[in-house]
Amino acid sequence: MIAFLRGEVADLTENSVILDVNGVGYEVLVPGQLLSVLQGIGQTIQIYTYMQVREDAVVLFGFLTKDDLEMFRMLTGVSGVGPKAGLNILSALGADELRFAILADDAKKIARTPGIGAKTAQKIILELKDKLDLEDAFEKKLTSGQMLPEAAVPKGVVQDAVEALMALGYGSTEALKTVRSVNPTEDMSVEDVLKEALKKMA
Repeated sequence: MIAFLRGEVADLTENSVILDVNGVGYEVLVPGQLLSVLQGIGQTIQIYTYMQVREDAVVLFGFLTKDDLEMFRMLTGVSGVGPKAGLNILSALGADELRFAILADDAKKIARTPGIGAKTAQKIILELKDKLDLEDAFEKKLTSGQMLPEAAVPKGVVQDAVEALMALGYGSTEALKTVRSVNPTEDMSVEDVLKEALKKMA
């Protein structure tokens, strides 16, 4: 099993990276987000990999972070979701967005992925919801740098406000974006943040 590859980007295609590792070129299928952050040919990168062995081929799937790889493994563990479907979902949503969609029962968001129908989206939520944790989802979102720095505001205020909005029926992503747009300060309570967020959503 190949756990990761570190090498120079030799070529890029629409959905893969050709990685030159000590003179050997590996073709690695990657999600769209990975391609969008690459600086181009000649860049040295490390990709965490998943190797699929079939009768007719050996295929490598690659991800920039262990977190993306972990979400990919969880997706492919759902019956009826193969590696290519898993890659498509991560290309469309990314690991953070997918986690929040699953936790918020947002099957519509998952079903927007090309080739993923409503039934498959529901199945993904059903099989993975119990394996995910909202607090952990927030932690991962913070460490990936897509939320406010942890020191900027007590974590509980942001988290509680988002959870409250989700309980009111708002989507996880919409709730998170709105709470962030309020720019919560240390002296704001959850109620204050909620009032401001609801004004913006009205």
